[in-house]
Amino acid sequence: MITTTHLDVGQQPSGELARVPVITVEGHPGGPTVYLQANIHGAEIQGNAVLERLLALCRANRPRGRLILVPMANPIGINQKSGEFTLGRFDPISGDNWNRQYHFDNADLDDFCQTHLSSDDATLCAAFRQRLKAQLARRLASPWGLKTGQLLALRLQQMTVDADVVLDLHTGPISARHLYVPEYARANAHRFNIPLNIVMPSDFGGALDEAAFSPWWQLSQRLAALGRELPMPVDAFTLELGSQEKLDVNQAERDAAGIARYLESQGCWPEGTHKVAPETQYACALADYRALYSPCAGQIEYLAPLGEPVPAGTPVARVWHYERLGQDGPLYTEVTVPTDAIPVLHFASANVQEGTELYKFLTCTEAL
Repeated sequence: MITTTHLDVGQQPSGELARVPVITVEGHPGGPTVYLQANIHGAEIQGNAVLERLLALCRANRPRGRLILVPMANPIGINQKSGEFTLGRFDPISGDNWNRQYHFDNADLDDFCQTHLSSDDATLCAAFRQRLKAQLARRLASPWGLKTGQLLALRLQQMTVDADVVLDLHTGPISARHLYVPEYARANAHRFNIPLNIVMPSDFGGALDEAAFSPWWQLSQRLAALGRELPMPVDAFTLELGSQEKLDVNQAERDAAGIARYLESQGCWPEGTHKVAPETQYACALADYRALYSPCAGQIEYLAPLGEPVPAGTPVARVWHYERLGQDGPLYTEVTVPTDAIPVLHFASANVQEGTELYKFLTCTEAL
């Protein structure tokens, strides 16, 4: 059964409510609860097409468990236009990134661990979920109020607490497809069939995937230090599905199949139900995911093909200095990469300032 409801995530100055659709697929009993969200950044629309294709897969072959799909998760950011461009990465009032306002507080984690050290796994996990829900409720009830982005994020986050899997669908500026992978979840990450992978530590930085996995990972680590093992009950990933301001339904179909193939490993479908054409996959640690900044200002020509390895010293960009036209001297500055690397994304604009982030690269790569 597939049902659609709506969640109020904010209120516009006109008094109109900002609402998002929440599509629930009730599958056969015995499977996981999976939460999938797209378009928290206004220009990052590709995830909506992936959710549409995944929903079609669910209609064709009913999964086990429950899938909760939230497309167009940020109606405020989606409507944040400037001329032909959708901005929508940062709250225009506060300047905060829409995807850095989720919540987790581990201040009393040691006390929780001591209290539940002898509890069985089911009891411990149920108590921890209640703790997370209470944290979010207290945060939302702050007598001082909250920023627009915090209200939006927390109302969405409340839907994730009971999930066994959380998938947050994004895109980059001009970007190859890449995946943020918690270190503990590497074993099945290759099933998404995404070629570039960034391996994450347990730290919490405010993003949705971290808000889903960091509490459980830190809980597991604290319990392990006390001699109590807890298998990780939650997987969470951020999927970067190409470039912003671009809709590619054919690629969406392939990525939906990759997500379904991963969900097979979680029990949603029998093994082998969904097929993908395998891609070569590279991975690096988050600490080795490096930005390259422009040494000067000017108009930039990007040279390095995204997703393809480049050796150290390779020119990856030229910064042109058209203000020097008619003068002696070089008209451009060549920018090289200082180490062997794989370009993942680059800045969207051709106008750059000194210090603009030009590219992001995987370095020190290995097979996923």
